[in-house]
Amino acid sequence: MSAIAINLNPIIQLTDNQFYQLCRENPEVKFERNAEGKLLIMPPTGGETGNRNSEVNADFVIWNRQTKLGICFDSSTCFKLPNGANRSPDIAWIRKERWNALTPEEQEKFPPLAPDFVLELMSPSDRLQDTQAKMQEYIDNGVKLGWLINPKMRQVEISRLGQPVEILAYPQELSGEDVFPRFILNLQIIWG
Repeated sequence: MSAIAINLNPIIQLTDNQFYQLCRENPEVKFERNAEGKLLIMPPTGGETGNRNSEVNADFVIWNRQTKLGICFDSSTCFKLPNGANRSPDIAWIRKERWNALTPEEQEKFPPLAPDFVLELMSPSDRLQDTQAKMQEYIDNGVKLGWLINPKMRQVEISRLGQPVEILAYPQELSGEDVFPRFILNLQIIWG
């Protein structure tokens, strides 16, 4: 099942605070909101995808604890992108100085910025075109590096700010490049 889009705009256009409250009042539902203001209800992941997300996120957290360069986020975190969309990447990371520039209220609610890095790990219910469009939206809003990992096709699409998408077939590892230095993700976690 892919995301369900609901257009409330002809009836009501939710403010940022109303959208935040909607999410808080319905914690069992994962909402996103696109740049046009349509609500997106995201389906839950299955066991395999949830496990892969958890394993990959652990590698980021361990690296980040050692380097202390930024802040890691899981898929429960919703970011308010510059284009007005509210998006929740599977994994996100922000440099510490950018995070510290936010007010405590901005940090508490949906942070109003694009992360420095995002990762989308496709689940069997995801549509490739939708996930690619989401990744492009991240890059268009200032994300410096994005990884779209497709376990079914054993493929990774690397998006970089200001560059064409690079497609890797069955890579064994990925580098954080200059966005998060000295980080290497061993993809055997994904490929099995």
